[in-house]
Amino acid sequence: MDLGTVFAALADASRRRVVAELAADPGGRERACGSFDLPVKKATRTHHFRVLRDAGLITQRDHGNGSTVALRRDDIERHLPGLLALLVAEPRPATGPRDGAPHSTDPAPTAP
Repeated sequence: MDLGTVFAALADASRRRVVAELAADPGGRERACGSFDLPVKKATRTHHFRVLRDAGLITQRDHGNGSTVALRRDDIERHLPGLLALLVAEPRPATGPRDGAPHSTDPAPTAP
């Protein structure tokens, strides 16, 4: 597991979110790729999972017309102890609508 490759993969907030959500599950269960609420298109989602696989952070299994991912928790803890705890503890901003509309808690725009 290459430190630079792992950090490059985790530089993106969507990829950090995937790893953090997987790490937060103490059972270490597989999750469907489509179960992550990422504000990106399918092609970008596919790219994110490939980057995480290439970095050695997840494994992915194909099931007909869908895929599942699982965290390589033991490998990560062996090579980068404490990393998963940091990712789980990282505050994440709430996601808004996928169309780019403001969050309902965002302040109303002001006139110039």
